[in-house]
Amino acid sequence: MKSLQDALYNWLTIRVVCDARPDDSAASDTEMFFMQILKKDHQVIIDSVSKIEPFYFVEFLIGDEMKKQRFPIELIDIMLDQIQLEPDKYKNIE
Repeated sequence: MKSLQDALYNWLTIRVVCDARPDDSAASDTEMFFMQILKKDHQVIIDSVSKIEPFYFVEFLIGDEMKKQRFPIELIDIMLDQIQLEPDKYKNIE
């Protein structure tokens, strides 16, 4: 994933799903995959995530520099919203 913004967006989107569905092993595996992309491709260490209407804020470290990126809540929550609308399509398979 070439864009740091895309990698952060994908990671945060699945992180929100993981938080809402802690027993969802597919979501957890996918979150770890995107975290590895952030670490390996972009040398990013996530510091914190906060939600303050109308945005999610991700604070992260690159080298010695702390940075902050914001994402609209409605864009990040779209996957979780879809899962909640059609839960039969998104069952956790062990």
